[in-house]
Amino acid sequence: MPRMPATLEGQLVVAISSRALFDFEEENRVFEAGDDRAYMRLQLERLEVAAKPGVAFSLVNKLLAFNAGTPRVEVVILSRNDPVSGMRVFRSAQHYRLPIQRGVFTRGESPWRYLKPLDANLFLSANEADVRSALGAGVPAARVYPHSARASSEHPNEVRIAFDGDAVLFSDEAEQVYQRDGLDAFQNHERTRAATPLPAGPFKPLLQALQGLQREPSPDMRIRTALVTARSAPAHERAIRTLMNWNIEVDEAMFLGGLPKGEFLREFEPDFFFDDQTGHVDSAAEHVPAGHVASGVANDSGQSEAPAKLGRIGLS
Repeated sequence: MPRMPATLEGQLVVAISSRALFDFEEENRVFEAGDDRAYMRLQLERLEVAAKPGVAFSLVNKLLAFNAGTPRVEVVILSRNDPVSGMRVFRSAQHYRLPIQRGVFTRGESPWRYLKPLDANLFLSANEADVRSALGAGVPAARVYPHSARASSEHPNEVRIAFDGDAVLFSDEAEQVYQRDGLDAFQNHERTRAATPLPAGPFKPLLQALQGLQREPSPDMRIRTALVTARSAPAHERAIRTLMNWNIEVDEAMFLGGLPKGEFLREFEPDFFFDDQTGHVDSAAEHVPAGHVASGVANDSGQSEAPAKLGRIGLS
């Protein structure tokens, strides 16, 4: 009888680039110098040398622990690496006993178009153009900061994930009001709409997918989530009510009123943090693994680089 085709249906699918999973920064400098054959030779010479863990290694390692018994999480390498260099990626995964079996290697071409057949719930990459393309296609995606601090080892049985609110979990509707009219207008806008759920942002589908793992933890691993936002009272209520309307629970919520997020994230110790504003990601990356979500008004026309939009009262 013919074998049934393989399927990833019902699983949380994470697509990840080799630089997000492993520390290939030294090798990447050779690649960016424009000599891809020298890069291939270097990776082949180091085939038996396991790469060091990268910024998203802890997140992937812990998520894969949910597969004890029934497959619930699939991790796929989606990389601009060439197939020869891909051998080292798989060898490194085997070294760390990461059960990763699938990969797509495109030798310098953007791999984001393969996210659709994977039905990916998350794409992590160090390449901004690939991340923007994925977000444009409706896939939750973030550009990892390879220089980020690595995840704490204090929570070996918990996947800890922290999310910004506006333009990440929620749409940038309120952020647009803040950018255009200022903080007072924003607070009034959110106060009068406290009972009206915010539209979904690009990472709502990922948070929904994580709910299944959160509600049915494995014997060895569980999920803990946090909302970390520059909102403060009274704007906090609309965020909470939106999550309630979505039937989504978060374990912690931090309404920081524009305070820098980095030190609060240092205490939460996430395996990864997602934010739409580069200033907040820079603050976070000093303490925890962090990634930039190039979404919303803060990322239009270079605004994500404007210090005035990223300071103590920056919304997100």
